[in-house]
Amino acid sequence: PDGSIVDRAGFLAQIARPVAIKGLRPADVRIRILGEIAIIHARTTYTKPDGQPGAGRYTDIWQRRDGRWLCVAAHVTRG
Repeated sequence: PDGSIVDRAGFLAQIARPVAIKGLRPADVRIRILGEIAIIHARTTYTKPDGQPGAGRYTDIWQRRDGRWLCVAAHVTRG
């Protein structure tokens, strides 16, 4: 959410940290399947650690490989 670009190892390290926000809820989820690729867009709302409301958007790109769906790219913004 800070605008940085991270590789797979960096992303896994980020998501392994304890979550500071609460009540994360997706909304306006849009999934487009384009053959072996799926693009997911959504809006999110949540509560920040200080109790203030927060919101953001995300885009995930998934690819079907050997019959399994794998996330190959993700973009997150938070406000």
